[in-house]
Amino acid sequence: MSMHAGFANLPEPPYYAVIFSSLRNGDDEAGYAAAADRMLELAAQQPGYLGAESTRGSDGFGITVSYWASEAAISAWKHQAEHAATRNYGRKHWYEHFELRVAKVERAYGKPTKG
Repeated sequence: MSMHAGFANLPEPPYYAVIFSSLRNGDDEAGYAAAADRMLELAAQQPGYLGAESTRGSDGFGITVSYWASEAAISAWKHQAEHAATRNYGRKHWYEHFELRVAKVERAYGKPTKG
């Protein structure tokens, strides 16, 4: 089954979702985009990383959901040095507001659209 490029290809649950909702302040768009790309690249190298899905509207509101095999994998990602430094920089310079939520996915299902 082929997946749309925006959807993460995930295993059967259970697994964990880290949901990062944010409102950008519009400052340093190029720096933000480069850092976001780097964080996805770096996350993909972490043990327990399963995938991510991300979107951002023209109003600056965005949601990124990263998927992880365990809470230990999430904690290791949180404490990864480059991620921690970028996260701290972002809080001070790129976001007007953000929320982070961690959830355990117990069930998941979907249906591809017909082409």
